[in-house]
Amino acid sequence: MNRFFTRERFGHPQFIAGLLLLAFLLQCLWLVQRGLPSSGVDETELARIEQGLRQWHDNGIAGTPYCSSGPGLETVPGELGNSGIYDRYHSPLWYLTASAPLLWWGKLPQSGAAHDWKWPARAPYLAFGILLGASLWYVSRRLYGNMGGYIALTLYCFSPAIIRSSSLWFAQPEMGGAWGAFGAVFTAIAVAHTLYAPREVVLWNWRRIGLLGLSLALAIGSQFSLILVLPLALAFMLYVAPTRRGAALAILLAGCILAALILFAAYSFHVRAMAEGMRQAHFLGIAWPAFFMRAAYRQIFAQLAQSSPALVLAFPTALAVFFAWRRTRYFGNIAPLTVAVIFLMLAVGTPHYPGLGFQLMALPFMFVFVAGVTADLLETPHRALVMSCVWGLLSAQGLWNLWELGRIIASMS
Repeated sequence: MNRFFTRERFGHPQFIAGLLLLAFLLQCLWLVQRGLPSSGVDETELARIEQGLRQWHDNGIAGTPYCSSGPGLETVPGELGNSGIYDRYHSPLWYLTASAPLLWWGKLPQSGAAHDWKWPARAPYLAFGILLGASLWYVSRRLYGNMGGYIALTLYCFSPAIIRSSSLWFAQPEMGGAWGAFGAVFTAIAVAHTLYAPREVVLWNWRRIGLLGLSLALAIGSQFSLILVLPLALAFMLYVAPTRRGAALAILLAGCILAALILFAAYSFHVRAMAEGMRQAHFLGIAWPAFFMRAAYRQIFAQLAQSSPALVLAFPTALAVFFAWRRTRYFGNIAPLTVAVIFLMLAVGTPHYPGLGFQLMALPFMFVFVAGVTADLLETPHRALVMSCVWGLLSAQGLWNLWELGRIIASMS
């Protein structure tokens, strides 16, 4: 017990991070409380929860045309609200996560009673938002020190897109996939860094393997197109541990097996349903002409400005410093930048769904990259000037976000 509650784990930096996450949670709770009228709710949310609850009660498999039929399952077109077709973008895990807090409800929710069940319906995504923020803080602090952690977490906690997604305020439930993608990438990197320790590789890393498998399952199960985190994780692991590539492959394979088992459980261990679901899954589907359309890039820029206004200035500045200053071009900065650019390019190439999801996935990696470059600048003789600019930008972001939050809620009252 004494070894766990140490100053390293629960000290001044953790207290500040906790206050920032508390501010983030309060913004989300305020949006949930005041952002939806009690007389109605999105019908797609109702359908998503209904399918999940039916599966929790052994009455079919969500997102598929399978429904219960005595001791087994059969394909019945038109059941479960999906017109007898497979959900090509999400696995049943997406539906089960959305409906899990409503198991105690005992009946299917109705749109007229939204003020009663909207809190438990949003609880998983509020939790995912908090967990992603805590993960981002942990990674940034380990990579760049306390200041890097503060910068990344402040950008995260006052990002309008993150707050909207966590509270499901006119947004798709993508936070589970965002946390899974972030966790998969950085857990893979962390596992690779431990491969040089003089211990049994697989047995020693069983906790990280479990976290890697859970992250992969959550990412891919929430959005099939996030299967691309697999080659990214593999590339980073092979780069970090070039002399232990066999061990890296074994660990990633173990994580993939665990993720597959979790997804298989989400399909109620029904082999045919999972096989057909994977066959019909829409894993990427890039519209290549979009890369040659200026409107697609303008749209991404406009959406990024709405997602986090501070990034409009901070990310290009960090990118310019990254290319101009050799000191910033190390793996700790290159990795998040690479993932962010890939996600942004995929958002351009998929202007419709899941393009908005890719843009959300890119934000935490962009926050980490900006924090890394800024932390490097703070180690120069111009620390005072950089510090003034950083806190001025972060303060403006926070105040603007709170102002807009109040203005939007007031307009809906």
